[in-house]
Amino acid sequence: MRRGTKRKTTHKGEAPSQPAEEPKNDSAEEQKNPSQSVQESKDGPAEENHVEQSKPAPEEPIQKDEAEKKAQEEPTKKAVKGRAKRAKTAKPEAEPEYFPEKRDLEDLWQQVFPVGTEWDQLDTVYQYNWNFSNLEDAFEEGGELYNQKVYLFGCTEPQLVSFQGQGKVTMIPVVVAVVSPFPPSDKIGIKSVQREIEEIVPMKQMKMDWVPYIPLGNRDSQVERLKSPIFIMSCTQRRAGLKHLKLERVKKFEYCLPYFYHPLQEDELEQSTVVQILYPIDPKPVFCEFDWELDELEEFTDKLIEEEELAADQKDAFKDFVKEKVREAKKANREAREARKKVLEEMSGETKVAFENMKFYKFYPVPSPDTPDVSNVKSAFINRYYGKAHKVL
Repeated sequence: MRRGTKRKTTHKGEAPSQPAEEPKNDSAEEQKNPSQSVQESKDGPAEENHVEQSKPAPEEPIQKDEAEKKAQEEPTKKAVKGRAKRAKTAKPEAEPEYFPEKRDLEDLWQQVFPVGTEWDQLDTVYQYNWNFSNLEDAFEEGGELYNQKVYLFGCTEPQLVSFQGQGKVTMIPVVVAVVSPFPPSDKIGIKSVQREIEEIVPMKQMKMDWVPYIPLGNRDSQVERLKSPIFIMSCTQRRAGLKHLKLERVKKFEYCLPYFYHPLQEDELEQSTVVQILYPIDPKPVFCEFDWELDELEEFTDKLIEEEELAADQKDAFKDFVKEKVREAKKANREAREARKKVLEEMSGETKVAFENMKFYKFYPVPSPDTPDVSNVKSAFINRYYGKAHKVL
């Protein structure tokens, strides 16, 4: 007997003995196999067949698909919501950093070129954070440089000083301030013990010049350059370019001294009777000073031979050399006196007053915990041209 006919062999009026869930299964099977369902409708009673056909198609598979879709969508929605929440989470704000406000003249001492300092020693000058607050204060009301036109140049003084319990030769930066209505000089002196001849050349020949200093707070304004009362000696020669220069040219920078000539004061060099002698001879040159008023040349030469500083066979040649140097020095002194006299004759009264009121101030770094104490090595002497400062700070 075929499947499906078994269930239909019941007496009229009796309830089927099959469980209530079975028709659902049959309906499902009929949906799966429609041809078989058509065959059963032919064999079975029309009444029951009519009942079965009138039953609505089950919606369970559709509901199941919708449930599965909802189950798949829910984690995605939750993830999106979770990501949105994480994006809104604000990071804790870092505490703002506060830097001390820069002072207007804070870098003034660093902008001034240290004239005559050896190139390979420049880094040692700036290895310490030197404190020149005394220079800054001098421009404030009540200070020595307040409301004055000032020209500044720098130099260095190697001194043995103590720092953190250790003695060390240190390149101490020094700033010299010249109070004057006009530049004190446009020339540079080139002189050293090793050089026989002293040269006085224009500053620009050594790439130096007086340039206006602009305080930090005004550097965005070009107008400030036109009315700055502070001028500094600057050098445009760069260290990177030294390798392209001859050694003699490089050494000239190291022998430079800021030059100054005071026409109202007789130069000490004009009165000097001493000449520096550098007699070139192998294997060792002769270095000495000869005073043509106090020294007698014959005795002076014999003493050098006795001390084995000069060979006996060089006596006459050495004497001729000294005589020539004395003649050159006397000529230079005479020309200097004549030049000074001419300058005074042509000088205006206003310029004379300016020279009379010209002042020199020498500034050393003030003591600080981060730098060596230079209080015990201060000196009023500036150089052989400027002489001594009116005040040391």
